[in-house]
Amino acid sequence: MKLLAQIRSWSGAFANRARVEAEMDAEMRFHIESRIADLERSGLSPQEAQRRARAEFGTMADQKDDCRQSLGLRFWDDLRSDVRHGVRNLWRHPGFSILALLCLTAGIGSNAAVFSWIEGVLLRPFPLVAHQERLMAIAGTRNGIAGEAGSSDDLSWPDFQDFQKNCTLIDAFIVDRITGTTLSIGNHAKTITGSLVSSNYFDAMGIRPTLGRGFRPEEDIGRNAHPVVVISYRLWQDRFRGDPAIIGKTQLLNSVPHTIVGVAPEGFYGTFVGWAMDFWVPLSMQEVFSPPNYKLETRNARFVEGYVRLKPGVTAAQAQAEISAVAARLEQLYPATNRGWSAKLFPLWATPFNNAGSLLPALSITMVVVVFVLLIACANVSNLLLVRGFARRHEMTVKLATGARRQRLVRQLLTEGLLLSVIAAAGGLLLAHWCRNLLILLMPARGGALMNLPGRFDARVLALSIGVCVFSAVVFALVPAIQTSKVDLGSALRSEAGGVVGGGRRGLFRSGLIAVQVALSFVLLTGAGLLLASLDRMQRVDPGFTLDGSLVTRLGFVQAGYTPQRAHDFEDRLVDRLKALPGIEAAAFGRGIPFSYTAYNSTPVATDGNQLPESQLPVLNYNEIGPGYLSTLGIPVMAGREFTRADNESAPLVAIVNQAMAEQLWPRQDAVGRRIQVAGRWLQVIGVAHDAHYSKINEDAVPFFYIPLRQTSVAGPALQVRTALPPQTVAESTVRAIQDLDSDLSIDEVITMREQVERTMAPQRVALIMMSAFAMLAVALAMVGLYGVMTYAVSQSRREFGLRMALGATPQNLLRLVISHSLAITAIGMAIGITIALATSRLLGYLLYGVSPRDPVPFLAAVAALAVAAIAASFVPAWRASRIDPQHALRYQ
Repeated sequence: MKLLAQIRSWSGAFANRARVEAEMDAEMRFHIESRIADLERSGLSPQEAQRRARAEFGTMADQKDDCRQSLGLRFWDDLRSDVRHGVRNLWRHPGFSILALLCLTAGIGSNAAVFSWIEGVLLRPFPLVAHQERLMAIAGTRNGIAGEAGSSDDLSWPDFQDFQKNCTLIDAFIVDRITGTTLSIGNHAKTITGSLVSSNYFDAMGIRPTLGRGFRPEEDIGRNAHPVVVISYRLWQDRFRGDPAIIGKTQLLNSVPHTIVGVAPEGFYGTFVGWAMDFWVPLSMQEVFSPPNYKLETRNARFVEGYVRLKPGVTAAQAQAEISAVAARLEQLYPATNRGWSAKLFPLWATPFNNAGSLLPALSITMVVVVFVLLIACANVSNLLLVRGFARRHEMTVKLATGARRQRLVRQLLTEGLLLSVIAAAGGLLLAHWCRNLLILLMPARGGALMNLPGRFDARVLALSIGVCVFSAVVFALVPAIQTSKVDLGSALRSEAGGVVGGGRRGLFRSGLIAVQVALSFVLLTGAGLLLASLDRMQRVDPGFTLDGSLVTRLGFVQAGYTPQRAHDFEDRLVDRLKALPGIEAAAFGRGIPFSYTAYNSTPVATDGNQLPESQLPVLNYNEIGPGYLSTLGIPVMAGREFTRADNESAPLVAIVNQAMAEQLWPRQDAVGRRIQVAGRWLQVIGVAHDAHYSKINEDAVPFFYIPLRQTSVAGPALQVRTALPPQTVAESTVRAIQDLDSDLSIDEVITMREQVERTMAPQRVALIMMSAFAMLAVALAMVGLYGVMTYAVSQSRREFGLRMALGATPQNLLRLVISHSLAITAIGMAIGITIALATSRLLGYLLYGVSPRDPVPFLAAVAALAVAAIAASFVPAWRASRIDPQHALRYQ
């Protein structure tokens, strides 16, 4: 508190400088005149009284200087003087200034960019949403285990309502389920992305529509009873040309007329991290956007994703305890559907049903990486300042000799360092602002959906950047400032003629800074090598189906209002037409696409002789597929047969299981001919398919089964095509065939299965690109530092080199001497780096697949890369050393 009071006092004096100076003059005159009057009354003449009074008080300048010191004005005067001096020094040495600023801008800018990504993607990912620090995601758990990112367990709407009624520590429960619809754009239909939300969505998020209103409480109730929609600002501008009378007009969404009741404010993209929403509809319209069944009244229909807003002062642990208690009561009340089920709260940065959870590991690793880059940049600038400090010995000597205090010199040099850091911070923030959308470029495009992963620059990011600026200034400027101010006046005029190392302890310190840079660069190179090896392993994994020559797309049957029967008829006609096209070998439909965001359906599965309660049955994923789907995708049928068109709604119910499921349910027995019970219906197993990867490339073999698309009421929107021709050619002919049959049917992007699989590797790819880029930057900074140190060492060792050559050394000897010294520093740094890398590489755990954190290949590659870089950085100084004229060098010192 005293410090704050003193700062306020100093700031007040500085702000009112003219008044304070006038008051000081007046007070000084008053005291002197009073003393003169006292001396005159004692009998002295006016001239003698004035002389003695001024002698007692001293000079006016000294008195005022003491007052300025006590009021803090001296501090501001010195600071202003130091800043002016620092600016002049930077201007007089442009080479040093530019190099130092580039190093610091790279270090501070990379930190600011990552701060903004973490803020905009993980911590406060929803622009315009109020009090995000109290928002948490909520997901279902089964037997205490929550789903992973992209495949989380959802909640049912009845359970969600029970949580809302019984939890007293939570302000609001908010539903946000991603969906889509079709809009006619010109002569074709386009799929746009939206959300099914609870009626309190906009109010709970603190979002006030630009036009119209949000949703009303009664719009949560009633089966498809409230066809109203709030559209995004972007859709309002692009599709409706910013029509000010848009409220009350209707728009067909999934073939149902919806009344537009509101326009969201500009800059609000919804609450699904990564994708920008185009519209929002009330949850009561679930059956229109997520058919075939109405799920809002079914307790075991788990499809709800959403958030909770905690009351002020409530901790996450308190809210979780209350939710767990309510879930336990629901288990007792509804044992048939809720036994083993609960709910878990997640911070926004770990949300399991959007891109936040998937990007968390990559951004966490990147945060550590940019700290390393900042330390390398600081070490580089510190070395530059040490070298410059040697050139400023004469300046420091003169200042000390004329009475300057060492503390004053240290403060002056620190001010110069802070000035460098402030200029670099401004450049770094500008660089970070330019890079704010870089994550979008690194993420794979999702056809039709607008990706939105911008960095966010707010007060927190600016405060952290200022902290980095001050921290870096202290780190890189403190030791050089202290070293530079330690001038021995007795030996200041003697030259420092050291050896190749650079001369004494200072040379060792400079070499030590380079070793630290090399060590940190080695860690980053090793991490990048491990991620590269992991990504290569992932790309080589056999997913169990064909990647090349296999195309996939989605059709908007639901959005176009197709009935299941109409969809099946269209599927048959389209498959027949595609098979007749040259180059297309097979085509088939299925509800789910491997490795897509949309999770597979799951259900408890019973077998003959295993009539356990539903809550104790294994819950397995399945896919609804059409005839020829497995052969089209390239999944072999190991026993039995595949589905045909005869397996329709009037035929006996059948299923195909994979090998893992057959082994789990009927170990060492023939599964064909067995029966499984799904949702109260018995299905006969007619085939056993080869195991495949269904959701991610690094998953183990999991039980999975298939049921005929024609024996369900689901329209299969995913089309698989196998071809031997170039994918682009077949993609165009496939789109034409679909549009010939129905031009109003929306078509998602047509991509290869390899592209589909590689999308799931986005977190690893983002981490690899980031770490590789920063590792190269770190190596470049370290090599610049090594070049600078070796150049300085050579310049300070001219006498030694001249003496060596006079005694018979050849230019090749000097070349080897300098390069070997560079390699020695690099070797010390790599030894330190190996130790750090072995201790920290396990932090990459989630991002690594099939690669040990101690795999020797990336370590050896990093050693080779740094050795080559060290030789390259020291070659020019070594060549200069080999070209020294011994006669000139011996005369030089």
